[in-house]
Amino acid sequence: MDTTPATAAMNVATVVPPWAMLAYLVAGVLFILALRGLSSPETSRAGNRYGMAGMLIAVVTTIIKLEFASIAEIAVAVAIGGAFGLVVARKIAMTAMPQLVAGFHSLVGLAAVLVGVAAYLAPGAFGILNAEGTDIMKGSLIELGLGVAIGAITFSGSVIAFLKLNGNMSGAPILLPGRHVINLGVLAGILVMVAIFSANTPMLFWAILLLSFAIGFLLIIPIGGADMPVVVSMLNSYSGWAAAAMGFTLGNSAMIITGALVGSSGAILSYIMCKAMNRSFISVIAGGFGAESGAAAGGPAVERPWKRGSADDAGFILKNAEKVIIVPGYGMAVSQAQHTLREMGDVLKKEGVEVKYAIHPVAGRMPGHMNVLLAEANVPYDEVFELEDINSEFAQADVAFIIGANDVTNPAAQTDKTSPIYGMPVLEVWKAKTVLFIKRSMGGVGYAGVDNDVFYMDNTMMLLGDAKKMTDEIVKGLAH
Repeated sequence: MDTTPATAAMNVATVVPPWAMLAYLVAGVLFILALRGLSSPETSRAGNRYGMAGMLIAVVTTIIKLEFASIAEIAVAVAIGGAFGLVVARKIAMTAMPQLVAGFHSLVGLAAVLVGVAAYLAPGAFGILNAEGTDIMKGSLIELGLGVAIGAITFSGSVIAFLKLNGNMSGAPILLPGRHVINLGVLAGILVMVAIFSANTPMLFWAILLLSFAIGFLLIIPIGGADMPVVVSMLNSYSGWAAAAMGFTLGNSAMIITGALVGSSGAILSYIMCKAMNRSFISVIAGGFGAESGAAAGGPAVERPWKRGSADDAGFILKNAEKVIIVPGYGMAVSQAQHTLREMGDVLKKEGVEVKYAIHPVAGRMPGHMNVLLAEANVPYDEVFELEDINSEFAQADVAFIIGANDVTNPAAQTDKTSPIYGMPVLEVWKAKTVLFIKRSMGGVGYAGVDNDVFYMDNTMMLLGDAKKMTDEIVKGLAH
């Protein structure tokens, strides 16, 4: 038997005890159950628990299986990461969840890069040397090249997404001349370099890494803020594939399974989001989608007449309605009005009013943002409906109550071919008998930078002010 250090290391990395494989299989099943649970607000808490249990099993199994560090070192690392995660989870506001998700995606990408660099510099420790112990195996070179490329793209792309979502960088598209040619050229160059690298050309590793960091920036910079929900979903998929690629390098089945699940589910979600926004999935991958039109405006071009109402006016209209459809948006999230909104819904239901909530797939700054906020406020799940299930009901509604939603209720998506949101399915709130629209001021526009014709329609009453304060006043009026 060959007992060289390289062979011994390879045996440690590749020989997995049967009990460990069984544990990884159980973890994989729990991850699948987690994804299934997260597909619905009613089962999301159970889905989270399944995911946590699966990750615990996978981590403990890996620690026991591989003697790569002392328990003390592992405990210190877990304590540092756990403390950081606990502080962030407790302090982060719900409105900052999108940038938190983008930030965590960047960490997954960076972790994949660091694992790849470590494996490249010390291949013997990862068991990826050939039988002679002289060179990295060809298959491992391909895994390394793709792994660090996807990880670097995820990291740099997520950093840009974080900066845009957090307001440190303009949400407007930054359009570089010939960006599509540049992006596709760099991506093609990376793939060619990975192929050459697999033929054992060591120095190309660093070129692949640098180009991948660069293309991550280039892919996300041209994307406007209104399209950020799709970007977050896309980066989620990238982070999964990065983890899966590194799973092959580490010989870890749990990472491969988990990464593949996250990558594929993220890709499916990205496709669904693209359909919801009438975007091309291929254009998302290429970067700069939705940025061709320069029609985004900074506000109304001319003064137009509009009607202003008060909380008392809104309360009177709501109390005398038979059916009210509530449309939450990012403005609700910013003012943390979800609890007051649920209270308003409860008061209306006691008055015999039918209350429903309409959720647009891209309302907010990440997929499911509004669902999370309403669930936090304990809004009954059976009152919450997606766009395709509720859009036909606006024509029968007495009141469409919009709280901080703009782009997702803009009829320009159906009527104005020059609009940057043209073709995006929207909630047809203007078909209701009365539209009550809470907005901080008439001067601002949505994240896409376009004005909304609903503001100026005859059946619309604008309720200007902070969403939470305005809803509070409405609730007080309803109670008397």
